[in-house]
Amino acid sequence: MKKLSITILFFLLAFCQINAQQAKYVFYFIGDGMGVNQVQGTELYLGELEGKIGITPLQFTQFPYTTVATTFSATNGVTDSAAAGTALATGNKTKNGAIGVLKDLQTPVYSVATWAKERGCRVGVATSVSVDHATPAAFYAHASGRGSYYEIGKDLYETGFDFYAGSDFLQPQDKKNPQAANLYSLADQYGYTIARGYKDYLKKSKKADKMILFQPEAASKSDRSSIPYAIDRGKSDLTLQEITRSAINFLSKDLSKGFFLMVEGGKIDWACHSNDAATTFHEVIDFDNAIKVAYEFYSQHPDETLIVVTADHETGGFVLGKGPYELNLQVFKNQKVSESGFTRVINQLRSKTNNQVSWEAVQQALKDNFGFWDKIKLNEKQEARLKTVYEQTLKNQQVKMEKSEYAQDEPIAAEAKRIINEIALTGWTSGGHSAGYVPIFAIGAGAEKFQNRIDNTEIPVKIAEAAGYTRK
Repeated sequence: MKKLSITILFFLLAFCQINAQQAKYVFYFIGDGMGVNQVQGTELYLGELEGKIGITPLQFTQFPYTTVATTFSATNGVTDSAAAGTALATGNKTKNGAIGVLKDLQTPVYSVATWAKERGCRVGVATSVSVDHATPAAFYAHASGRGSYYEIGKDLYETGFDFYAGSDFLQPQDKKNPQAANLYSLADQYGYTIARGYKDYLKKSKKADKMILFQPEAASKSDRSSIPYAIDRGKSDLTLQEITRSAINFLSKDLSKGFFLMVEGGKIDWACHSNDAATTFHEVIDFDNAIKVAYEFYSQHPDETLIVVTADHETGGFVLGKGPYELNLQVFKNQKVSESGFTRVINQLRSKTNNQVSWEAVQQALKDNFGFWDKIKLNEKQEARLKTVYEQTLKNQQVKMEKSEYAQDEPIAAEAKRIINEIALTGWTSGGHSAGYVPIFAIGAGAEKFQNRIDNTEIPVKIAEAAGYTRK
C-alpha cells in the first residue's frame, strides 16, 4: 500500500511539473523577409556604431534557444508570404499566393491562433502593414488568392479573434459589389470597437469587448497600406511597439484564460524588396523594440510565457561583404530617410520649382539625408552617376520611376541608396525573395522544443505542444 502511495505521489508530482511548464501566454513574432543576414547585419551595424568590430546583440538574439528553418512552399522552392504565412500559421504547405487553404486552393486549414481560441484563450493578430496582408491573414482567413482583400477582411470578423491591429484595411469596400457593406460598418455588427492610434485605443479599450487598432485616419489618407518605416517616423505615427503594448493590455483583461498573440514586423520585407539596407536595419531594430515589450511581460510570468521569433522567408538575397574582407556599415547612420522617404523629399522640390530642380538643391538634399560630400566622401564615378541621373530626370523631363515590390521611387533616390550600399560594402542579389534559411529564437515555457534544423510547418505545431492546444 505504501509503495502504491509513493507511486501515485510521484505521478502527481510529475503531472504538476508538466502543467507548470505549459505555456499559458504565447507570443509569436514574425519578421517578414528577415533572414539570417538581416539579423546579423543589424547587430554588426550596432557594433560599428559603438566603434567596434563585432556585434551588439538585439534582445531576441539573446534568447536561449535558437535554430533555423526551411521555407519552401508546396509548389515553389522560393516561397511567397502567403504560402509561408500559411505554413507558419497552420503547419501546412500550400501554393504560392494561397491563404489558409491547401494547394488544391479549396480545402481550408486552421491556424494555431484558432487552436488557441478553441482552447479558450484570448487571441490577437497584429502587424505593421495592413491587417489583411498575407501573413496576418494566414492566421484567420481562407482564400485561394492573397489579393482578395475585401473577402479576407470579412473573414477577420467571422473568425472573431479578440484583438486585431495594423495600418488599416487595404480594400474596405467590395469592388465587385459596391452595394455590399464596407468593412468599417461591419465592426458594430460583429461587436468590434475600432480605435485610431494609441491614444484613441487608451480611451476606448476599457469598454470594448473586441478591438481593432488602426493608425490615425490622417495617416491612412496618405498611405493605408502600412505604418511608416521607423526611419521615416513622425511623432504622431503609430508604432509597432504601441501596437504590441496595446495587444498585451487588451488580451490581459482576463489573464486566467491565457492568450496567444502574433505580431508581424511586416516592413522589414518591404525595405528588403527595395534593397534599402539602412531602412532594413532600422526595421529590425524596431521589431526588436516590439519584442522587448513582450519580454517585459515574460519577465513577470517567466514560467508560463513562451516567446518565439522567426521569419516567413528571406528577402533580397542580402549580402554582408562584397570582396574586400571588411564592412563599413557605420555609414548608414548618415541615412536619415528611406528610399521612399527621399522620393518624397524630391517630390517636394519638384513642387516648389515647377519641376525645374537645380543641381545645388539636389546636392543639399543628398547632404542632409545621406551625408554625401559632408560626412561621406564620394569618388568621381559616384558623383558622376548622381549627376547623370539628375540630368536625365530632374530637368522637366518625363520621369520613369524605379519600381520595387511595394514602392515606386525617384531614380535619384534609388541611385543614392545604391551608392551608400556600395560604400557600406553590402549587396543584394534580387528584389524578390530567396530560399535562404530563416532564424528561430525562443525563450520560456516549451522553448526547448526549438532545437535542430526544422521546417517552417513544424513551428506552429511545436507552439501548440508547448501551450496544450489541440491541432484542428
